[in-house]
Amino acid sequence: MKKIFFLILILFVSTAFSAHKLILTGADQPSLYLPLLKNKKVGLFINHSSLVGKKPLVDFLLNKKIHVTKIFVPEHGLRGDETDGYKIENSIDKKSGLPVISLYGKKTKPTKKDLENVDILVFDVQDVGVSFYTYISSLQRLMEAAVENHKPLIVLDRPNPNGFYVDGPVTQTKSFTGLQPIAFVHGMTIGEYARMLVGEQWLNLTPKSKARELKLTVIRNANYTHKSLYEPPVPPSPNLPNIKSIYLYPSIGYMEGTVMSVGRGTAKPFQVFGHPSIKTRFTYIPVSRKGAINPLYENQVCHGWDLSKYTRQQILKKIDGKFQIKFLKEAYNAFPDKKYFFNGAKGSSNPKNLAYQIRHGFSEHDIRKSWEPELSEFKKIRKKYLLYKDFS
Repeated sequence: MKKIFFLILILFVSTAFSAHKLILTGADQPSLYLPLLKNKKVGLFINHSSLVGKKPLVDFLLNKKIHVTKIFVPEHGLRGDETDGYKIENSIDKKSGLPVISLYGKKTKPTKKDLENVDILVFDVQDVGVSFYTYISSLQRLMEAAVENHKPLIVLDRPNPNGFYVDGPVTQTKSFTGLQPIAFVHGMTIGEYARMLVGEQWLNLTPKSKARELKLTVIRNANYTHKSLYEPPVPPSPNLPNIKSIYLYPSIGYMEGTVMSVGRGTAKPFQVFGHPSIKTRFTYIPVSRKGAINPLYENQVCHGWDLSKYTRQQILKKIDGKFQIKFLKEAYNAFPDKKYFFNGAKGSSNPKNLAYQIRHGFSEHDIRKSWEPELSEFKKIRKKYLLYKDFS
């Protein structure tokens, strides 16, 4: 009897251990990509989040005698600490001596000259799974340049910390903060998203079918599914300092199209939101700091809401696998001069526009209903390109 009990205990422990295997990013599995880079001139698209364990990818590759010739960087720069929207200048990486070319400044796509001494491109940046987060737009521009200049591309995949749901309206207008018709919370890893851009021929190429000429290799995450609650080891950008900000970013981030402060210039960006003219007990004062130079309402007392007081689990419960409309509604209802709430603009006359719906008092049910059928169609498209078990 004791022997049977012991065997059952061993089985239970083994099962529990296997269910909690350490998630490995693409970069953390060098045996899968180092052979592809051997004897090649390599161009890296990276930032501070591009790590192999705790070591920067560029340092790791150079130590492995990989011939890295160039570094490309997205918004926030190589160190990931520049203020949002600031144009990044070209530079030289002091440690490696490699040229650093900004793709968030005068240009968003490498030129033919930029790629002259590059045989193969590697993309490795931590994304957060939100349509208006610019890293996926940078990925698209890099892919387009890879096709046009006949360069293979390796994407070292990373888990999506918001990859456990899909929700929100589908992006309708095209800008660098929304190049494709995807849900605000798209529920894909960067590797899955790259596969979708190719498969749906969404790259800005002529003809569109040229997208399928791209030699794309995705180095998959190990032990990851879309049910995984993954916390990046470093902040993906200066105003997403922790997992609570990352979880709240999709819903609070939309408010940057309004007069509301979202906490930039505080220690709790995207965990607090408010305005100087709102009357609530909670207050905060945005100040200029690294990563948030000249924030909205700098040195002014803002009144608003504090979501930082909740635990990670409480925030997950509040989100409930949805793009939250209630935060926007609360802010709008509390703002005294509502005609100026959406930055004084009249906004769209389209009843499917979220600003229009909030102004006209649409119920949450009716707002969510208006996201269809585009949201359902996106979910179908997304399913075709998943590399990992889905949450449903």
